[in-house]
Amino acid sequence: MSLLVVGLSHRSAPVSVLERAALVGDEQAKLVQDTLAAEPATEAAVLATCNRIELYADVDKFHAGVAELSTLLAQHTGVGLDELTPYLYVHYEDRAVHHLFSVACGLDSMVVGEGQILGQIKDALALGQELHTAGRLLNDLFQQALRVGKRAHSETGIDRAGQSLVTFGLEQMAQGAPVAEWARGKRALVIGAGSMSSLAAATLARAGVAELVIANRTLERALRLAESLVQQHAATPAAIPAEGAETLREPLVARAVPRDRVSAELPHADIVVSCTGATGLVLTAPELRTALAQRAACPPGAHRAGTDVSLLDLAMPRDIDAAAHRIEGLHLVDIESLAEAAAEPSGAPGSSAGAMAADVDKVRTIVSAEVAAFGAAQRAAHITPTVVALRTMAADVVASEIARLDGRLPDLDDKQRSEITQTVRRVVDKLLHAPTVRVKQLASTPGGAGYADALRELFDLDPQAVAAVSRADGSARAAEPNDSKGGRP
Repeated sequence: MSLLVVGLSHRSAPVSVLERAALVGDEQAKLVQDTLAAEPATEAAVLATCNRIELYADVDKFHAGVAELSTLLAQHTGVGLDELTPYLYVHYEDRAVHHLFSVACGLDSMVVGEGQILGQIKDALALGQELHTAGRLLNDLFQQALRVGKRAHSETGIDRAGQSLVTFGLEQMAQGAPVAEWARGKRALVIGAGSMSSLAAATLARAGVAELVIANRTLERALRLAESLVQQHAATPAAIPAEGAETLREPLVARAVPRDRVSAELPHADIVVSCTGATGLVLTAPELRTALAQRAACPPGAHRAGTDVSLLDLAMPRDIDAAAHRIEGLHLVDIESLAEAAAEPSGAPGSSAGAMAADVDKVRTIVSAEVAAFGAAQRAAHITPTVVALRTMAADVVASEIARLDGRLPDLDDKQRSEITQTVRRVVDKLLHAPTVRVKQLASTPGGAGYADALRELFDLDPQAVAAVSRADGSARAAEPNDSKGGRP
């Protein structure tokens, strides 16, 4: 295993750099394909989210791999290599495994413990499988990362701290008030119908907004999301009210509009959430000022719940003009402000600090154990083709000697020939059993890769025979379907 990851995230780079480095359109696919075409890489996958870009590869040379992957990241993000390099981090072999498993558990997220990252890891694996850039190593790695992440969420209380970026963003917009109380009765406009926007729309629906408008470039997708939210809302039982309180549940009003109708919907929205894949701004400062002026001219009640507007921008690069921070009547929360809030001890969401620290420690213990197990399994798998080639060679020797015996003793009957054949095979199997079992055990230990070379040398195994077994094993593993279950949280 020669796993290498080169990347940058909110922990290593300012949001302004992450925003410029964001991969848009089909750049993710181009990046992994170009990585596989590069000389040091035999497998490649890219994990790209709103606050990280990481390129994973199986390389045969460390220094050449780092240089090539860094150059490819610079080329595909459009950020110059000299400017990008100070913000890049590099992890190799077991450290790279530890990093991805930590990411999968939410330990490296802007909001510690959030589960949204599992869906993004699954997407990265699916892209690698679709483009055939993920082979045995990366298939095993990413599928195990998904299992480790799910294990952390099921066996610890990390979910107490693990809110999604959407929930954290809404809490920042509510400025200390319970989100359900703050959102109740308001009109919300959600721009985009992807996974993050859909999660925002569902969260706002549960919070009790009076109306939800979903604007998307593809109207059909927005319609499906609106219809789904209405059905979910109607099927969800109302909370048990206090004695004497009203038990009727208000129906959810949800509409879908094409994205070019955003300017018409904007003056009537109290809450705006945007997360699209647009390469330019979706809402500019002049458009926001115009909407505020139109909003001020509308009477409260039927068209708006108040004068101020709360904006949540979860896109990378940003959808909403950063100048909105300076416009009176607007409260903008974006990735940059979320990063600042998450970095403050008082801004960390979830349970008490002590309980949260204990959960994080438990997850770290899980990650360490899983990294050791994954490394041992990979090292053991590395020697398997050599062991298979050895046993194949032994079987060929047995077959050759039995054939020679037939020539020398042609009068043997079938029973005698079968007994001799079985005896010779048992002798060979017994002679090979202890060495092959022991060599697998030794190979699974750190630094055990050399045992495969020793075995090939001692038994004079044909390197091409070993390589043929490796290719067959790799093809079989790469063809295996993704066994992870569930989708993006």
